[in-house]
Amino acid sequence: MAEMTETANMQAQITLIVAKDGTGQFSTITEALNTLEEDDIRPAVIYIKRGIYKERLTIRRPFLTFEGEDPQETVITYNLGARMEMEDGTKRGTFRTYSVFIDTHDFTARNLTFENSAGPGAVVGQALALYVDGDRILFDNCRMLASQDTIFTGPLPPKEIEKNGFIGPKQYAPRINGRHYYKDCFIRGDIDFIFGSATAYFENCELYSQDTGREINGYVTAASTPEGQEYGYVFEGCHFTGNCPPRSVYLGRPWRNFARVVLLHCRMEEHIRREGWHDWGKREAHDTLYFAEAGSTGPGGGPEERPEWVTLLNEDELTPYSRARVLGGKDGWMSGR
Repeated sequence: MAEMTETANMQAQITLIVAKDGTGQFSTITEALNTLEEDDIRPAVIYIKRGIYKERLTIRRPFLTFEGEDPQETVITYNLGARMEMEDGTKRGTFRTYSVFIDTHDFTARNLTFENSAGPGAVVGQALALYVDGDRILFDNCRMLASQDTIFTGPLPPKEIEKNGFIGPKQYAPRINGRHYYKDCFIRGDIDFIFGSATAYFENCELYSQDTGREINGYVTAASTPEGQEYGYVFEGCHFTGNCPPRSVYLGRPWRNFARVVLLHCRMEEHIRREGWHDWGKREAHDTLYFAEAGSTGPGGGPEERPEWVTLLNEDELTPYSRARVLGGKDGWMSGR
């Protein structure tokens, strides 16, 4: 794959411009995407000017970059929720609610907002802004806005717990671990709003928990790291914020028993509960999950009341969690940034 990337970079770049006001080549992102062939490995950039683009997108073309004009004012949005009915009378379910589905490798997004505007999870159920299932995926200075289940970092776990729980585009696809890098992003949600099985590195991001009016307002992460996978989620220098009452939000809980989440030098405001983490009632997972912190600060960052099954790392134990180590792989992706 590294050779293909190198070859692609040597080819002439395709550049397309999308603008709602008619000043570009296309007025919708869908029109621009439809001009690109999935087997064309030339790098392509779609520049997206300011505007609200109500479009549901599926991206299967590799070596593609979405470049927004302004992260606040360039918005890709849609509004599907899990409790909505399909034409056959069944519920849509979590994995058919995405606003944008990224099912490829070597995709980059910069200066954009990805949104699911379906509404509160208590009303509409899960509603994905992003379904991301691929390798070498970069989000730089982007905003991800939704309520419950904002970002799904695929692949799906090997087996569903509830019958038909995985209905959607990758239900029967091979489970292949991908690497995702979220840099300088703002991610907003409430329940399990970053969840899935990928290896994902979050650097200098703001994780904003929104108030649901409940005693427990939510969980930032719900990792489903597969057994034997070295890395799940790593958060470096991130800021956990929100508008929730004090001590009403957990940092994470294990969607599957081998969940791995590591927080490095993150600041946590007072909405984070003193114990920090929840086991989802899975006492058997205490011996298999890996939730760890190092250098946590802020009102929610004190280690004194963390459960005994949470690991508190020393500074000299952090080398394995550098961006280069987590994302590098065999091809050295992101090692030199």
